[in-house]
Amino acid sequence: MENQHQKIKNYRDLTQEEIDLMNEVKALGPHIQAVITKVQKHIQSQRDAVWEGVDSSNGLANHFPSNPGLEAQLDAATPERFAALAKTELQTGLMYLTRAVAQPSGF
Repeated sequence: MENQHQKIKNYRDLTQEEIDLMNEVKALGPHIQAVITKVQKHIQSQRDAVWEGVDSSNGLANHFPSNPGLEAQLDAATPERFAALAKTELQTGLMYLTRAVAQPSGF
């Protein structure tokens, strides 16, 4: 629908400069998402390495990691938590930038 923003309360027409800036902010999203995915995969590969080479057929694999030092490092550092926080905060930051450009008049 053409000009649908005009049918939404508190939205205004944007200048071409604002549209370009908004699109520049929006273009950051996929790149940031790709980096977050790489970090998450890196953390998962570290978690996998903790148990690499462990024979789980005896049912004791969960009690004897092959790399207890790495397991302790990961448990202490909680990288999954920080990656999740980064994802949330970066999404929020992009939203804030979008709002800074759009400057809606309502709460």
